Amino acid sequence: MATEIAKSQGQVHDEPDDLPSYARVREQQQQQQSTPVPATSGFGEHQRSLETAKGKKWLTQFVKSRANNNSLPIFLEGDIVSGRVELNLDKAESSKGLTVTIQGGTTFVGQEEEVFLMEEQTLWTPSGKESKLSGNHSWSFKFVLPKEVTVKESETKKESFRLPPSWTERASPAYIDYKIIVTLKRGFMRVNQTVVTNFGFHPTTLPDPPSPLRCLTYSEGSPLIGPEGDPEGWKVFPQIKIKGTLFGTKEVEVNCTLAVATPLSYAVGSPMPLMVTFTGEDPYALDVLTKPGAIQLKLRRSMATGSEATDDNGVRRTDNYFQEESGMAYFWPSPSQGGAMEVNKRVLQGELEVVKGLKPSFKFPKFTVRYSLDLLPFIAPGFVPAGVTPNGDPGKRTVLLTEWVVITTKQIPGLVPQSYAPPGYEKPQGVDYNKSLGLLENGNQRFLGHTHGYAR
Repeated sequence: MATEIAKSQGQVHDEPDDLPSYARVREQQQQQQSTPVPATSGFGEHQRSLETAKGKKWLTQFVKSRANNNSLPIFLEGDIVSGRVELNLDKAESSKGLTVTIQGGTTFVGQEEEVFLMEEQTLWTPSGKESKLSGNHSWSFKFVLPKEVTVKESETKKESFRLPPSWTERASPAYIDYKIIVTLKRGFMRVNQTVVTNFGFHPTTLPDPPSPLRCLTYSEGSPLIGPEGDPEGWKVFPQIKIKGTLFGTKEVEVNCTLAVATPLSYAVGSPMPLMVTFTGEDPYALDVLTKPGAIQLKLRRSMATGSEATDDNGVRRTDNYFQEESGMAYFWPSPSQGGAMEVNKRVLQGELEVVKGLKPSFKFPKFTVRYSLDLLPFIAPGFVPAGVTPNGDPGKRTVLLTEWVVITTKQIPGLVPQSYAPPGYEKPQGVDYNKSLGLLENGNQRFLGHTHGYAR
């Protein structure tokens, strides 16, 4: 039992024999994902049409996807995009051909779309016996969404990147769109007719497996084992000193050590386990700084745009780097302390909920999304951090500690992380993921279609 292993909280190096190999399960799933999966049976069929002046549909695009009929078509990594095109003409018409194209592109505010994915299939071309289109026709099409695309990062450099997710947030500096385009090509001096269906794309990314002991505690429903008993399962950061003034008269200093569950990748909809240890000579200061809400540990999303977006050490400016809060950690007294609390020590256990609506981390040329875990100066009644005026803005305070983390779209098969928060414990309020710090306040009207203009 994991609880028995944890009793002594000593160094544990032996891997339990009965532990499932989540790494092996993950490898098997990745192999399965390499085989395209048709998004057909049991899902919706979406259609878009061109109509005559009398309301008759004459060119219609049908697409099958995982979403219901009235929603935006949705595809996952490895899906097959399939459908058909129907043509219903009352009289013969000349045409240079009929094609269907799957396209992905990135659009930055005030700029033209940069296409990174384009695959085309020809459904019909004129021939000697069939130089014109007339009557009723139906053509099927099928595309396999590639896992990666090769993108030109500079004049001399090309590199392969995983397909990024659709991105259509309000007031965003960039948008990532996927669409299926049916084009009826007209003759000279005539405008082509097109039917366009936008669709949502979601890559499949998995976190790295937790330590063997954490896997075992999850499967058993046992208490969480801390860094002392499970050193493989935690990243313990260097101790930091929290200095400040209590009630404007007393200067205090408290030592704080943060531990974060490893590996530093977390699936949406799962908790991020945390532990914080405080030590100091002033018990009252310890009590103040360990009150609920005092610890300002936040998950922050950063969006980098421009030529250095994929460079972790690239130059960041206010016009190419945008941050917003995506989650807030919450803490409670750790059960490991038991009933007898040490006078000069406090241990808190905590979590940061990675909510289901969070977009995953991804790297893509000119538009990259990262997440960091940031510890900011503490906020507690009567406490003013050193270097901050009593009326200072907490949002502009110096970051005490920061660490990059990865957010993934799915959990490892068979692994069910559990929350250890006490029953009825109040979690922080959710955040508005559509509002980003530093984004343009006056939205460009050209981009309204990215939010509301999907095919019905």
